[in-house]
Amino acid sequence: MPGAGESPRVHKGPSRADFDAANEKINARTGRPLLLAIIVGVGLGAGLLLSLLIVKELFMLFAAALIVTAAFEFATALRVANRKVPRIPVIIAAAAIVPASFYAINPEAGLTREAGQLIAAAGGIVLITVWRLLSLALASKRQSPALVVRDIGAGAFVVLYVMFLGSFFVLLTARDGGQWWTLASLVVVVCVDTGAYATGLSFGKHLMAPNISPKKTWEGFAGSVAAAVLAGVLLALFMLQQPWWVGVILGLTIVVTATVGDLTESLIKRDLGTKDMSTWLPGHGGLLDRLDSALPSAAAAYALFIIFT
Repeated sequence: MPGAGESPRVHKGPSRADFDAANEKINARTGRPLLLAIIVGVGLGAGLLLSLLIVKELFMLFAAALIVTAAFEFATALRVANRKVPRIPVIIAAAAIVPASFYAINPEAGLTREAGQLIAAAGGIVLITVWRLLSLALASKRQSPALVVRDIGAGAFVVLYVMFLGSFFVLLTARDGGQWWTLASLVVVVCVDTGAYATGLSFGKHLMAPNISPKKTWEGFAGSVAAAVLAGVLLALFMLQQPWWVGVILGLTIVVTATVGDLTESLIKRDLGTKDMSTWLPGHGGLLDRLDSALPSAAAAYALFIIFT
């Protein structure tokens, strides 16, 4: 009881200082500003939904912007690491592969969207190779053939890793009803990342691949499997009009491809000696840092669509 003349104590809720302190602990644990990352992620998700559900051609523009930006970002990171990948042909190739994968070149002659995708990818590799070889004529000093071959190989990897894999979502969306499979697979990818993040942050103790990704744990992987399968079943039943077991296959497939994609980019960044591909997305690093799980998952989702529809 308060004494005479004393005002009763009023219990106050958490202060701004308490919130900031808790936020700092989360940021220290995750290595990123979580609130800012959520805001940016929601913005990207809203753009994706609008482009998928209104007009498919809008998704083509959205996908082109993502693939061009991610490819340019990757080429720039390689150049910082002394791999001289020419960025102008990278941009041209990235911009070309999206419409080539969306529109059939000549269906009567058997030139399908898949053919357009392959032709654009091969053409991109040729363009980057020729550009790099022509740049030797302007070089101020002689360059070793081994380094030139390494640069050409790095440019081809940009085409295959970013453009070719990413364009499978374009192929999928171009199909009748394919936009729902694109949306479902991306939702499962998000659930994989969210499940791994939540369970890893709360229960993670056993490191999964400490030499590649020091924060990825087996507990987080278990959480990603549970989240992916649950999301896959619900999406199969209520969005894709498929049996529940198709959702199980979708979830298990995507959890494998998303995890492999995440570890692959971690290995690439370790080789390049960088934490993020760029700093374009606040709270996320680079755009490619957000697409790492989705790129191999695009090819898997397209294969599942072909099998089950």
